[in-house]
Parts: sequence; C-alpha cells; structure tokens
Amino acid sequence: MPVSHADHLVITAPTLAEGIAYIEQTLGVSPQAGGEHVRLGTHNALLKLGRGFYLEVIAINPAAPPVERARWFGLDHLAAGSKPRLASWVVRTDDIDAAAAASEIPLGPVEDMSRGALQWRITIPLDGKLVMNGVMPSLIQWSTSSHPTDNMQDLGCSLVKLEGFHPEAEVITKNLKLIGLQSQIAMHHPAAGQTPHLLALIQTPTGMHPLGLSG
Repeated sequence: MPVSHADHLVITAPTLAEGIAYIEQTLGVSPQAGGEHVRLGTHNALLKLGRGFYLEVIAINPAAPPVERARWFGLDHLAAGSKPRLASWVVRTDDIDAAAAASEIPLGPVEDMSRGALQWRITIPLDGKLVMNGVMPSLIQWSTSSHPTDNMQDLGCSLVKLEGFHPEAEVITKNLKLIGLQSQIAMHHPAAGQTPHLLALIQTPTGMHPLGLSG
C-alpha cells in the first residue's frame, strides 16, 4: 500500500501578483518567488509552512506561449473577476501509480512535470478541473531526494489544521485512506447553502489566520 503525506496547499489567482497580495494581506508575510511551469504556462510563488509542507500561489503566466492542453488546478476555468482562494491541496506519495490506481475517485493521468531543477510526477485531470471541488487532493511524487521546502526561507509560518467541506465527505475520507494518507484530515458536510471548500488555519508571527473561509 502506498504511504502518503500532505505536501502543499494550492492558492489559485487570476494573476500571480494578486495571489501574492492576498497572502500578504491574509497572513502578513510575503511568499518567495518560485518559477515557471513551461509545459502548462503557469508560474508560482511559495511559502514554507514547516518541514515538508508549504503553500503555493499559482496563476497563468501571461508571458508564456499558448499551451495545447488544459492547465491544472482549474486555472482555465476561473470566473471573470474571481479572487485568489485556497482552491486545492496536494499529497505526496512514495508510489504515485499505486496510489492513483487505489483511489476510487478518478484523479487524472500521472504526468511528468518540472520547474527549474525540480522534477516530479503529478496527477492532472484531462479537463484541468479540480477534483471534488478541490477537496480531494492531487497526488505528487518528487523525483529528487530533496524536498522544495529544504531551500525555502522559514518565515515562522506553519499549518495548524486543514479541513474539508463537501457533500460527499465520507467518500473523500475513504479515498484519503485508500491513497495511504498518514495524517488525519477532518472532512465535514458543508452548511446549508455553502459551497464545497477547504479551510486551513495558519500560525504566523502575528497570530493564527484562516485561509479559505470564502471558498
């Protein structure tokens, strides 16, 4: 059975500048520059949230040439005037093929990706949309011995709690076990009229702040 751990949170934004500003306003810290995902025409900024866990702000790179397939994390489907938000999360695994096959929720094909010197394999739905509204994570397997957080600046931030809200909470909980997730992530039914979303509580030097309440 695969062994999996939470790897990072995904903040999507209409532009990278807007995403960075959202984190600065919400958490009081500035994510560091990431880089470009040439194959999908996106770029990112990163914030370390502890050993082996981080936050990624990701957006379409306006300077990138057109891509021939759907981009990841629903970036092609952002509504006009949308705001940055906690859209999804990613779980790393020691056997991505086995974990993807074990999930009864289709996570999409496993694809090779890179950014600079980093290389990894990740599940990406063919339509690029979020799986279960982003409450079910993508899977990633890093191809390098080091983790991206090994080279990130520590700004004193950490994840305190991550929760998911979805009408099929029990199905997602079952599938988190099937992919071998080692940590307990609480899944709940959303309140009446509430859309499915994630809620993360982040400890920062200025106190604890929530991400995702507007999801």
